[in-house]
Amino acid sequence: MTSPAGPPPTGRGNTEQKPLRLLAVTACPTGIAHTYMAAEKLAQAAASRGIEMKVETQGSIGAENVFDDNDVSSADGVIVAADKDVDLSRFVGKRVLTVGVAEGIRHPERLIELVRSAPVHAPGGTTAPTAAPGGGKERGVAYKALMNGVSYMIPFVVVGGLLIAISLSLGGHTDPSGGLVIPKDSFWMDVNNIGVIGFTLMVPILSGYIAYAIGDRPALVPGMIGGWIANTGSLYDSKAGAGFIGAIVTGFLAGYLVLWIKKVRVPKFARPIMPIIVIPIVATTALGLFFVYVIGKPISWVFEHLTDWLSGMTGTSAILLGAILGLMIAFDMGGPVNKTAFLFGAGLIATGNQTVMGMCAAAIPVMPLGQGLATLIRKRLYTEQERETGLASLFMGCFGISEGAIPFAAARPAQVIPANMLGGAVAGAVAGVAGVEDAVPHGGPIVAVLGAVNGVPMFFVAVVIGTVVTALTTVALVDIGERRRGLASAPAAEPVLVGAGAGLGAGVGAPSGPEAGTPAASAVPAPDTSSGEGTPDADADVPHQSGPKSGAAAASGGSDGVGAEVLSGYLSERTVKVELDARDKESAIREMAELLARTGKVVDADELVATALRREAQGTTGLGEEIAIPHAKTDAVSAPVVGFARSAEGVEWDSLDGTKAKLVFMIAVPEAAAGDEHLRILALLSRKLMDPGFRDRLSAAVDEAAVLDVLSEIR
Repeated sequence: MTSPAGPPPTGRGNTEQKPLRLLAVTACPTGIAHTYMAAEKLAQAAASRGIEMKVETQGSIGAENVFDDNDVSSADGVIVAADKDVDLSRFVGKRVLTVGVAEGIRHPERLIELVRSAPVHAPGGTTAPTAAPGGGKERGVAYKALMNGVSYMIPFVVVGGLLIAISLSLGGHTDPSGGLVIPKDSFWMDVNNIGVIGFTLMVPILSGYIAYAIGDRPALVPGMIGGWIANTGSLYDSKAGAGFIGAIVTGFLAGYLVLWIKKVRVPKFARPIMPIIVIPIVATTALGLFFVYVIGKPISWVFEHLTDWLSGMTGTSAILLGAILGLMIAFDMGGPVNKTAFLFGAGLIATGNQTVMGMCAAAIPVMPLGQGLATLIRKRLYTEQERETGLASLFMGCFGISEGAIPFAAARPAQVIPANMLGGAVAGAVAGVAGVEDAVPHGGPIVAVLGAVNGVPMFFVAVVIGTVVTALTTVALVDIGERRRGLASAPAAEPVLVGAGAGLGAGVGAPSGPEAGTPAASAVPAPDTSSGEGTPDADADVPHQSGPKSGAAAASGGSDGVGAEVLSGYLSERTVKVELDARDKESAIREMAELLARTGKVVDADELVATALRREAQGTTGLGEEIAIPHAKTDAVSAPVVGFARSAEGVEWDSLDGTKAKLVFMIAVPEAAAGDEHLRILALLSRKLMDPGFRDRLSAAVDEAAVLDVLSEIR
């Protein structure tokens, strides 16, 4: 007869039944609120069933409550509730259930039941994601793998591209025979070479980390080497490598090839060397030869025949030729199609025909400029890391570095590549009909500034029109894609950054990339400013009593010198309201922002509200259990500040569990605020709010002082 906690652990000879022992790992793309909410929910569900559970949180401040060898060896099962990659190699031989972090919040009890029959994690293997208990739709393995590769690639694109751009602008000059030339023995040539190394590594990194996300560590080497081969056309007799598209292909091939090899049964004595020697060697050799002898030949053939085809078009309409060249330039940004158009134009310069290169030169900067502009005109569609990459992309576009748009194209190929091609075609056609000429084999505004372009005004007209077309088309397509995906694609209301895990988030739950993930530093939630009625609370004008501080005040002291304060002084009686007047989310955010403005730390109320609403557009901050924590990271506040208000009727906040928000915290942090301390505060707040008794006491507190006393329990 089994105990309520479940069957006794297998393999134990004791007659006494021991309680079930489980482990759990929680992680979200930005590693803040939902990471800790899921941890508390799982811990509570286990405790209510008499089950021993230890939960490791992988948040933005690092892994906490990390498992030791004894924890793992004695565990009967492991629940991984995460929206980013978690290393499963330490759980070999254990039952492992993998789901999204939202399931840890929504269905902790069901996860505890399901883990008892979960598949056993094999040596060197990966555990396939389990369907959400509630039928929710989780991100696919392929999508997460692509985001993982993009997030690791972005720093190489930015560093390499900016160094090349700086060296060209400060140390380069035009040369009809060699484009923009930097003296070989100069300081700027050394800077340029460093940038070239960054660009050279960009493609293998993309391929390697796509493979890593699919096949784990054994797939990293074949993925990177496969990406290098794809980008090195000379290995398969092509004048141009396959670029980032080839890297995506080799990344997925390497990842799934490794997964297939892992399924092969081998003698027991060979198992330890499989992941470190056998699998990498076999996969790398097979993938490399496959690309060189099978995939590479068609790429070379396409390159040669495209060149021949273009050579036969020199007598056709300039508009048509310019549009075709623009389409090709924008298609793969450094791949064989792009290089065919570029080398075709560059080759005609020597014959005295500079108009073809003029068409190419106008199209070259359109992709990075257009993608950078898109991040500025519709910020809510992009994570903070994507917006930062967009600024770098704008800079690279000015210097004719089309690769600046690759992170966007790799993350959203179905939306970005068509938009790039449309803008490139428009720019090429305008330059063609205007007869723009370029005397050097390079593109972008830099060649016009340095005097290599004939017909400068129309050149810039072509670039500007193409850029605007690309930006507007991108925004429209991305917006349509987000609408179609809807709530089903945001399992924990915390979207991934283009490039999972890889950058700064705009707030709790904002991607890093693509979320994430960076990884990546994540932003502290910042508050909204509201322009509500602004009726002053009674405590704003009441003199403070002298004498000993309350428990809350004694716990943290005060920075305002106004009443008791908690959460390191960021929340005081000035920023507490026992009854929220608002009845909808936007009004509530505005009212909370007005509450924060009482401290004098709100510099721009409208911008604070706008930032918080943009965060809500990315995914709800309603965490369930009648709790919402709207936030924003913005220079609309001069210092960190936290507010709290209650709503008797509740405000519809699209919470994970469908409840209305009755306990609303707002957190506002300036861009330059130090991260760790504030992240810890948010983690403590999220955890404490999972305690039903704490929530009851908070709801029952009669006035602001009583609320502060309850909040002083947070440690």
